[in-house]
Amino acid sequence: MPLLARLGFDQLVASAGYPGSVMIPPTSALLSLLLLKLLDKERHSHVNDFNFDHALGLFAGLNILPKKSFLSEYSYRTIRDNQVALLKGWVGGLAGLLFPQADTFSVDFHPIPHRGVDAELERHFISTQGKARPSIMTFFALEQQVKVMCYSNANLTRDEQSGQVLQFVDFWQQTTGRKPAWLYFDSRVTTYPELEELNRRDISFVTIRRRGETIVRQLLRRPATDWRQTVIDTPKRRHTGVRYIDEEVSLRGYKGKIRQIAVAGLGREQPTLMLANNPEETARKVIIRYAGRNGVEDGLGSCVNFMHLDCLGSDVRLNVDVDVALTVLASGCYRWLGRQLKGYEQTSAKHLYRLFVETAGGIEVQDDRVLVTLARRSHIPILREAALDLTPQPVPWLGNRHISFRYA
Repeated sequence: MPLLARLGFDQLVASAGYPGSVMIPPTSALLSLLLLKLLDKERHSHVNDFNFDHALGLFAGLNILPKKSFLSEYSYRTIRDNQVALLKGWVGGLAGLLFPQADTFSVDFHPIPHRGVDAELERHFISTQGKARPSIMTFFALEQQVKVMCYSNANLTRDEQSGQVLQFVDFWQQTTGRKPAWLYFDSRVTTYPELEELNRRDISFVTIRRRGETIVRQLLRRPATDWRQTVIDTPKRRHTGVRYIDEEVSLRGYKGKIRQIAVAGLGREQPTLMLANNPEETARKVIIRYAGRNGVEDGLGSCVNFMHLDCLGSDVRLNVDVDVALTVLASGCYRWLGRQLKGYEQTSAKHLYRLFVETAGGIEVQDDRVLVTLARRSHIPILREAALDLTPQPVPWLGNRHISFRYA
């Protein structure tokens, strides 16, 4: 709540143009949907668990939370422009708190499978199921330093996939006034002509080239003297000693030469081919940089495991787009909370929820504040040390009352 108030969540929602009703304003509608993400609930119907919980209604500026019918149909009243405007306002405000100098990002696609029948959706490969099935393709960007999601898009088709990297570059430049310095992504995210466009915009990137049989045979014929040795000291990586060949190659659709680093010893039978356009970085540093791309996969895994990203069941992309955008907001909330708690900066959202959020207590609404009393628990001293209410922040949807914490 202090974070949402500090970022002016009600103003972000109003500026984004989200709809509301006489009984449920737009801010309360979005807060109700966001709350389910924050409380480890899979579906909108699970709001029934909180039908008579006045405390959670207070979180959204209501007496109790809306019915599941309202939450289920709300997203059908929105358009993509609402989500883009909300993400711009949210990321722009959150960047100043968590990653003011952010310039390095990992981007990736994630298919959300459709569990209904007769869906007019494109088929995408679902790695967890080992087959292709009707699904909605989503696109995410992760800030590398803090490991927080900062962009999403679920309203895209297969033909539009290759342009998502450039769309994110434009989004970040419009939001923060500066372009990304580094981008990490795999071979299927974009095309060679768009790599040329990134190079023209002076944006460094590291990506993977698909291994053709001819390329692999040529590499295997190279003499042992062509391969150099190096050690990559990436945390938790088993394969640290690798061999590589650093050279320039030509690609169809890419003007001029591009740097290719063939790496053997990464745990695969065949060498991994990395493409980079920054000649100043050493080969070892480029390899370590790309190893950091796993952060976006870990972040997506957290969204699937805790925020139940794969449990969205609609065959309407715009419906899913709202939930995906709220997943980005929920990710930012937990990353901010982790940064306030000493020693828990890198803790997953699910673990933070279990240790700190899922806590009993009482709430008293007073004239000028909302007093939250937290019951005794082993991790309460860490919350007390964080002093989240040290600087009182008026909450507009609570009558400009501020939040105060008291520990039993």
